[in-house]
Amino acid sequence: MGREYSDLQNSHPCFGGHKNNAGRIHLPVSPGCNIACKFCDRTINDVEERPGVTSKILKPEESVEILKKALEICPDIKVAGIAGPGDTLATDNAIKTFSIIKKEFPQLIKCMSTNGLLLNERAEEIIALGLDSLTVTVNAIDPEIEAQLNDYIIYHGKKIEGVEGAKILIHNQLEGIKKVAAAGITIKVNSVLVPEINGDHIEEIAKTVKAAGAKMYNVIPLIPQHKLKDLKAPACADIEKAIWKASKHIEVFRHCQRCRADAVGVPGVSEFGDQIYQRRLRVRETFSHG
Repeated sequence: MGREYSDLQNSHPCFGGHKNNAGRIHLPVSPGCNIACKFCDRTINDVEERPGVTSKILKPEESVEILKKALEICPDIKVAGIAGPGDTLATDNAIKTFSIIKKEFPQLIKCMSTNGLLLNERAEEIIALGLDSLTVTVNAIDPEIEAQLNDYIIYHGKKIEGVEGAKILIHNQLEGIKKVAAAGITIKVNSVLVPEINGDHIEEIAKTVKAAGAKMYNVIPLIPQHKLKDLKAPACADIEKAIWKASKHIEVFRHCQRCRADAVGVPGVSEFGDQIYQRRLRVRETFSHG
């Protein structure tokens, strides 16, 4: 069983610990993904500040030296997280890395993010790791809506498109959340807000994941790119409406920084990714994520 929810609210920046200047390090050990979100553009570069981006992919065994270096530079780091740049359960890399962290850095909060496609069948492995928190990205619980956000899934080596793939994804997400939550691991659900597609669906997602065992919900505004590049980013009114609807059913986190997969430091206060991962100096400005 992981740490209590109240502990995470004090020490994890994605659960409220930002108030105490709690820091985190993201270890980019997960290279590939198994779903094709229409808004996702995973890449390796040094300049963009958004999810799905890293300057390099680490091997699990490299995490020890990286963590030692990060803790020397930023003692405020309380959380070791793995959020990509691919899916954390699509390979064994994240599981192996957390096993190392559990042994070498037992004081750190262990946090994983996943799209949830393999969550149902790998739940026992996650529970055995003693994971403290799990974030699952659930963008719809209606397959017809999910199919507008995700082209296909790769499930046990098979490409499954459209509504058929969406049904499998949603089922595995919700069943996996139930299993992991029942084991005492705190679960946060992220939903990417695309007003034209799932804007009127957010309340139903929040209500459903709460019933499955999620403790917190996070609305992430769409960054228009890839196949959804022609859609508009949600306006403040769209975001507030979604948060208000979700908050009728579940606690909502309002301070998400949409971090890179190799972010290091205290969100909104310090960023040491350049030093830790030897990124090159940024050569161009990128848009702000708020």
